[in-house]
Amino acid sequence: MPHYGVGEMLNVESPMQGTAVAVSVAAGDIVRDGQTVVLLESMKMLHDVKVSASGVVREVLVIEGATVLAGQLMCVVEVVEVARHAEVVKDTQDLAYVRPDLAEVLSRHDVGFDAARPDAVQRRRSVGRRTARENVADLVDDGSFIEYGPVVIAAQRRRRAIDDLIARTPADGMIGGIGTVNGEHFSGHAAQVVAVSYDYTVLAGTQGLQNHRKKDRLFELAEQLRLPVVFFTEGGGGRPGDTDGTGVSGLDCLAFVWFAQLSGAVPLVGINAGYCFAGNAAILGCCDVVIATEDSNIGMGGPAMIEGGGLGVFAPKEIGPIEVQRANGVVDIVVRDETEAVRVAKQYLSYFQGAVHTFEHADQRLLRHVIPEDRKRSYDVRALVDALFDTGSVLELRRDFGLGMITALARIEGLPVGVIGNNPNHLSGAIDSDGADKAARFMQLCDAFDIPIISLCDTPGMMVGPDIERAALVRHCSRLFVTGANLTVPYITLVTRKAYGLGAQAMMGGSTKAPLATVAWPTGEFGGMGLEGAVRLGYRNELEAVTDPIEREALFQQMVDRMYQHGKALNAASHFEIDDVIDPIDTRRWIATLLRSTPPVAPWSSRPKKRPNVDTW
Repeated sequence: MPHYGVGEMLNVESPMQGTAVAVSVAAGDIVRDGQTVVLLESMKMLHDVKVSASGVVREVLVIEGATVLAGQLMCVVEVVEVARHAEVVKDTQDLAYVRPDLAEVLSRHDVGFDAARPDAVQRRRSVGRRTARENVADLVDDGSFIEYGPVVIAAQRRRRAIDDLIARTPADGMIGGIGTVNGEHFSGHAAQVVAVSYDYTVLAGTQGLQNHRKKDRLFELAEQLRLPVVFFTEGGGGRPGDTDGTGVSGLDCLAFVWFAQLSGAVPLVGINAGYCFAGNAAILGCCDVVIATEDSNIGMGGPAMIEGGGLGVFAPKEIGPIEVQRANGVVDIVVRDETEAVRVAKQYLSYFQGAVHTFEHADQRLLRHVIPEDRKRSYDVRALVDALFDTGSVLELRRDFGLGMITALARIEGLPVGVIGNNPNHLSGAIDSDGADKAARFMQLCDAFDIPIISLCDTPGMMVGPDIERAALVRHCSRLFVTGANLTVPYITLVTRKAYGLGAQAMMGGSTKAPLATVAWPTGEFGGMGLEGAVRLGYRNELEAVTDPIEREALFQQMVDRMYQHGKALNAASHFEIDDVIDPIDTRRWIATLLRSTPPVAPWSSRPKKRPNVDTW
């Protein structure tokens, strides 16, 4: 912009073609730099024409209502020291002033906040629960949440007044947006999530036409931005009372398609407290992990649907209580309340966000003593897991289902890993149908999001007998083989004690040579089947030839001991069937070294998903 000296003439020209709707100066007026002299209207927009220097207006060449062309001279100003002629008072702007249009927007947002809904908040308090906004605020880091569709109202304009809908159906009963989780440990994209919550204080958290559309929008964003989704699912399912749609059944809703397509692409976390029925339960069931409070009731149909189907009248508390859903595998983690649920969800998400740089671990000498010297004595495999992995890092999933198998997320030297392990306290660690399903599904989850798997093998093999075959074990146990053989993540097997037959091979991804390493502790023992069974089958004639039962038992034990010497870990390692027998103290070093030796891979969030989906079961 040119500089004008005192006494120079400043020609003020029109910047565009338009109409002079207001001329605010006359000859002899004093103007200052930046002051509007003409207001132009052009293409339905108003534009200020300002002077670029202070001075005295000498001539005005335009009148109000006149059409001017671009570049047309509108007035002439002689540049002077304005202060010599008149005192110039600068405008002051009140930064606290709220314009009417902004006030309306703020008011509409405020309607949905807890402070404006004391009755709704009190109803939540009366049943010992938090509001939807409190749960979302607890999940995301302070100040990080941006909400989509907060001023949406229920699609019931044909039956209810707008003011009533604004007051009673804020956000159409669903809060959703993007925020940061665990930002104190992870930064940038790794810490971002899509957080969604039904609001039970609005039409019982039901799925309305508009909140279905909001879900569509949020799920699209999760796919586009590759962000995990955390969904608080409390609510009663589909809502029959919306009137503003044009369809018949609503079955063309896309939310379930798009949410299901997120499986395997981004981590999906479902959290529930209280009642969760029908469509809400379908959303919950699609999640990779289900976290539910002790007072949850979860079912594919609520009381109304059951009664409507002619199946009887049931109270909500009778449908899918937590003692049922934890034992059958629907719920992965049972928590006391919503506060604990959010804490667990944040811990769960952290394994998919990357490594941490600070960690502690137990005295590794404990591992030398966790397996009893008596090879027939059981032990607590969870004590082994807690001692082996970073302190406080173990998060067990589906603890009350498939009791013969444990599945957990954990860390070793800060690196996230998945852990599967046989539980000798249930069926002596034999693999049954539920245990096989539990481990195979967990392996899919880890593989989808590049989490290495550590397998702790202590199994006498697959469970056998007429009863287990009624549970379709032939198909269920084979899931371990077909899943393990097709994993793309690092896989490491540690044999802590028994490694017999097909069950052991299943825990190794199919073979002792399938993992990056198969190592054993000194307590390890190997065989095509359990030692006792092998002796009874292989030496039946020799044993039956001994008529004295005491002598027969002594011969049997002698043969078992001989087979143990043959199958002990040290002998298996000497034949190079396994990679080594190690001091338990050295286990962490083995695992960490192998994990750090694998080539770096692109984060799951920066590449196409490698599995079509993660099995919901």
